[in-house]
Amino acid sequence: IHKWTSDVSLEGKTAIITGANTGIGKETAKDLAARARVILACRDMAKGEQAARDIMREVEGARVLARQLDLADTNSICQFAENVYNEKNLHVLVNNAGVAICPHDITVDGFEMQFGVNHLHFFLTFLLLDLLKHSAPSRVINVSSSAHTMGRINFEDLRSEKDYHPVSAYAQSKLANILFTRELAKRTELGVTVYSVDPGMVNTDITRHIRRPLVDVFKRFSTLLKTPAEGACTTIYCIVSPENQLLTGGHYAGLDDGTALKLWAVSCHLLGICWR
Repeated sequence: IHKWTSDVSLEGKTAIITGANTGIGKETAKDLAARARVILACRDMAKGEQAARDIMREVEGARVLARQLDLADTNSICQFAENVYNEKNLHVLVNNAGVAICPHDITVDGFEMQFGVNHLHFFLTFLLLDLLKHSAPSRVINVSSSAHTMGRINFEDLRSEKDYHPVSAYAQSKLANILFTRELAKRTELGVTVYSVDPGMVNTDITRHIRRPLVDVFKRFSTLLKTPAEGACTTIYCIVSPENQLLTGGHYAGLDDGTALKLWAVSCHLLGICWR
């Protein structure tokens, strides 16, 4: 899939990409900027605005703007969503931003950081779903990871208050991305499709929280890893391919629909929202 390309136009459409100032997110934005209007949703506005300038310089006719979004703060998510509704239309939401294998930390709202940022894109999608429905056909893309295969949802300790291991917490959050996708696909109306993607092993700055010996091993094999542009191809494929070539909700062997439903209910409870 990393060699896949497409000349599909998304003229007249608007896309949001979270975490779009670097890595896979920025490469996804760069590709889409040649097809559609793109909003870069970034925690650091200086980096987001620099990314927007980079893309407009590199992509002829690009229509790109940066907006502030801190996924570790539900108030910031609410403010971002309120601003987006001024756009009138939203055709693509790429839930790409995330943190990986970081020291224990909590979000503004008291969630373990990896679960809060990586999975509770749940809240952003919830707030923007009416706009996605209004703009249908539209798509939601949740960027997961092959680490999901190591994950399990620890419903007894989702906040990691009893025990914390950075790899386990990351794997849990990436499994949550896929379970969310499966359950959301069952609940969305005709015209809104949902996909989760695994970009593969990509050479990005994800190693910044990994212990030095592991970083050295990682870099030793860096030539075997995908570039961020190659890693973005799976996301782009799910954005531009005809719907009849894709299965909304995805298909991943061994995942449990019962777990997906329970995680949905618990996520709603944690966020204090009712999403049926």
